[in-house]
Amino acid sequence: MTAAIRQYLVITGNYWAFTLTDGALRMLVVLHFHQLGYSPLEIALLFIFYEFFGVVTNLVGGYLGARMGLNRTMNIGLFLQIVALAMLAVPAAMLTVPWVMAAQALSGIAKDLNKMSAKSGIKLLVPDEQQGTLYKWVAILTGSKNTLKGVGFFLGGVLLMAAGFKGAVILMAVALGLVWLASLFLLGQDLGKSKAKPKFSEILSKSRAINVLSAARMFLFGARDVWFVVALPVYLHTVFGWDFWKVGGFMATWIIGYGFIQTMAPRITGHGEGKRSAVLWAAALALIPAAIAIGLAAGWSPQTVIVGGLLLFGVLFAINSSLHSYLIVSYARGDGVSLDVGFYYMSNAAGRLLGTILSGWVYQAWGLEVCLWISSGLVAMAALLSLMLPERRLVTA
Repeated sequence: MTAAIRQYLVITGNYWAFTLTDGALRMLVVLHFHQLGYSPLEIALLFIFYEFFGVVTNLVGGYLGARMGLNRTMNIGLFLQIVALAMLAVPAAMLTVPWVMAAQALSGIAKDLNKMSAKSGIKLLVPDEQQGTLYKWVAILTGSKNTLKGVGFFLGGVLLMAAGFKGAVILMAVALGLVWLASLFLLGQDLGKSKAKPKFSEILSKSRAINVLSAARMFLFGARDVWFVVALPVYLHTVFGWDFWKVGGFMATWIIGYGFIQTMAPRITGHGEGKRSAVLWAAALALIPAAIAIGLAAGWSPQTVIVGGLLLFGVLFAINSSLHSYLIVSYARGDGVSLDVGFYYMSNAAGRLLGTILSGWVYQAWGLEVCLWISSGLVAMAALLSLMLPERRLVTA
């Protein structure tokens, strides 16, 4: 086993462990506060700081990764998640909304430090001429992360039933603490540390390719979350009459399948031209929310239209997401890679924040169909922006 593969496995293992706790923690918070009588919209607001601090963290985290090394930012991310879990292991009387929002903010910082470090680290392990290998490694990391996030949803429910809220967060904090200790010794020293100390002013990308792709990513993820975060779960619960466990189970299954498709993206898209693939797959995705909205307006079976449409949306969105994740790592510079990747995932977090806010507001004011039309428009913007990307061949390794 080469040194590069060993480091890839350490990075992936760290990312997997973190993702399991991240998915489980989200489900724990949702279920626990649902039991306390909070509405779905009120629960969604608990995660606003989680998304907001993701924007800040990706912007600053890329700079820190280039200055300190990605091994340190990844380990800091793991440690902050342990602190966030410990914050929730307090007596029930202390679990106020501001306290939980603060813990979620810390968890959001931890998650994006970990993700930025993992994605940037892979760039440094694959020679630039092996774009096929890079695409494949990024797709596996990205897809497996989302699959495990879905597993984490199930894990959160199981732990809540078996150990209670406090017991569940303590168990996860201890398990992640062991992973953190192992990572301190196994992860390569000074991974991704820039040879030239970057200035703080360099956190904003000067690359046209990075800026265009970042803008497209913001619209892409805003398009998903404008109906997925709040509108869809509330709709499934109130209109279909699904109980909370059925809604949670369906969403978790969707994420697991979505992650699996992401790992398969290189086989589906082939080794063609990266720009052309980004445009065509985004254009295809833009049709799906519009088709679902038209089906609902026409009076077709809502369960058939929404469930079937969501499955198709998941497949196409997974391919778009995986392709974008590869392109950012491919376009990023070798020295100081985390600056470019951090800026890009800042746009990703901004898209999620925008989508989360719009999802609650638009659904409450106008309903699911308007959320779907906005989603279609946002994906169309991502497709148009992708036309401005430079050529990048997906060369077979």
